[in-house]
Amino acid sequence: MNLVLLGPPGGGKGTQAKRLMDKYGLVQLSTGDMLRAAVASGSDIGKKAKAVMDAGQLVSDDIVIGIIDDRLDQPDTKNGVIFDGFPRTVAQAEALDAMMAKKGKQLDFAIEIRVPDAPIVERITGRYTCAKCGAGYHDKFQQPKVAGTCDSCGGTEFTRRADDNAETVNKRLAAYHDQTAPLLPYYQAKGNYHLVDGTQDIAVVTTDLEVILGKAG
Repeated sequence: MNLVLLGPPGGGKGTQAKRLMDKYGLVQLSTGDMLRAAVASGSDIGKKAKAVMDAGQLVSDDIVIGIIDDRLDQPDTKNGVIFDGFPRTVAQAEALDAMMAKKGKQLDFAIEIRVPDAPIVERITGRYTCAKCGAGYHDKFQQPKVAGTCDSCGGTEFTRRADDNAETVNKRLAAYHDQTAPLLPYYQAKGNYHLVDGTQDIAVVTTDLEVILGKAG
């Protein structure tokens, strides 16, 4: 079973991907992680990616597809994968479909976890982490049991990401909508698109995803 999770930054894709990985034995394929791993491995495609990145340029779709191609040949992907951060454009989606078809595979589900912009801004701008152990908290949704003290390690220093501000988040959301909007009709036409309401409780979103994945095969 192979699927792509579509959704805005801060929309809960990472949380849900982890749950699906644990339940179905899937592997989450993050393009960023795969690029770094390919460069570190010194493979042919990794050397190409490194040269482009060292030059300060964006890695081409061909290189990313090549890295995904190599990654799908590894045995841990036999139960299926969750694509994270790819595809972002129709051209990438078409290239991914063609590459998987050559391997006798297919993308079974393209699932959009939809969350309106306003809750996303609130979610992201309220995030902070323990500077000592990295445990995550939120101004509104997940505060430490004792104010100013990390539940996990007892640390008292906390940090916020510099880009977790409203202006940057709104720019990221605008880019997401611009990139993703054309993907939705593409997958709708292929018949593998599904929509999940990402504003629900985490457990309810997980249940909705499991119902969709239960249609596999």
